[in-house]
Amino acid sequence: VIARQRNTGQWYVKDFIDEHNHPLVPEDLSCLLRSYRRISDKQKAEILKMEMSGIRKYQIFEIQEMQYGGYDKVGYTQRDLYNFCHCHKQGTIAAGDAQTVIRHLRERERRDADFFFRSFTDDQGHLLGLFWCDTQCLLDYAAFGDVIVFDSTYKTNRYNLPLVPFVGVNHHKRTVLFGCGIISHENTNSFEWLLRTFSDANIQKHPISVITDGDLAMQRAIRIVWPNTSHRLCGWHIEQNLVRNIHDDKVKEAFRVFMYDCCSIEEIERKWRAFLAENEVSKESWLYQMYEVRRIWCAAYHADKCYLGLRSNQRSESMNARLQMQLDGKMTLLEMVEHYETCLSRVRRNEADDDIKALQSEPFTAPDASILEIDAKKRFTPNVFVLVQFSIKAASKCHLIEILDGDDTEEYIVGRKDKGDIMIYVKCEFTVEGNLKGVS
Repeated sequence: VIARQRNTGQWYVKDFIDEHNHPLVPEDLSCLLRSYRRISDKQKAEILKMEMSGIRKYQIFEIQEMQYGGYDKVGYTQRDLYNFCHCHKQGTIAAGDAQTVIRHLRERERRDADFFFRSFTDDQGHLLGLFWCDTQCLLDYAAFGDVIVFDSTYKTNRYNLPLVPFVGVNHHKRTVLFGCGIISHENTNSFEWLLRTFSDANIQKHPISVITDGDLAMQRAIRIVWPNTSHRLCGWHIEQNLVRNIHDDKVKEAFRVFMYDCCSIEEIERKWRAFLAENEVSKESWLYQMYEVRRIWCAAYHADKCYLGLRSNQRSESMNARLQMQLDGKMTLLEMVEHYETCLSRVRRNEADDDIKALQSEPFTAPDASILEIDAKKRFTPNVFVLVQFSIKAASKCHLIEILDGDDTEEYIVGRKDKGDIMIYVKCEFTVEGNLKGVS
């Protein structure tokens, strides 16, 4: 009982009963009382790190349970964890998600002297594009940037903005990242800005070849910014469209010849004319549309181009599987950027594992292996040596049938011991200096 003294106006305890007037909560449940629950600063830091690594909130709580020896030892409930994560997100983006991302990248720029970051806004200051890459990305592109694979399929964030990772393949035949961009619109201007910015970051080194999906705006941007770069459409996308648009299995198989047959251009054009006539392809059909753009996807037109064995942009599309990019529609821009950085760290950790294996082991070769094969295993990483070994074994099955006379070329008829009567025509072109220019 609280009372007030009339003379002084002060409050004082007039009466106090130190016995509870209700049943006490059992000791094993007292941890659930609001007055007992608190997330410590150390736990908050651990929660944020685990969430940034892609660990779900209920899994975070289970980890903390194991760490502290039970739910009653954690010090807070699962609902407290969800509330903390929500409040932290709201506080982080209070000043605006775009501004928060820019501040985050500016901080990265401050810590990494060669970190490259650039943003693109409209007249009203609205964010239209972002691009960033760190020092290791720049070094990787300088070493492995001959072929780039990219698309804009990652739209899983609360603003439906495309995330565009620039992807390649390294000396272990593994996925490597050269940088990442976010654009507001999939139009030619946005893609043009993104490609020019990527080139600026890499001292105007343009890729030899690039593989993309069938986005027309992206195709136009590539022709403008990288006019001397070989551009090929993704084989995986074409396969998907083939299944969607063509329902005749014989036509599908006949069409796949154009995707994978590396014959001469003259021969492939003859096959095209025969295919169009035999199937009565109309100019409004999907088949004819693909015929019109055959030069950017037919294998025959790219037989002498450098693609490092890549046919499709599955290097980019399968990022979800390769990098475990678990994006969802509720992600803010900052969360998406932080998650990308976590995935980038995972890629580099895998590359470090490949490096140590290559340093500490050597591929197996048979006792009767050729000098070429023995030398190759010392010069290539184990993953690449597997491909070299396959080519060496395939070449050992070939035998020369006939040498044909040519003016500026050397031409041969080659047979395969395991292919019966099949003969292969090989034409080698040489430069004026006598170096090999190309083989078809």
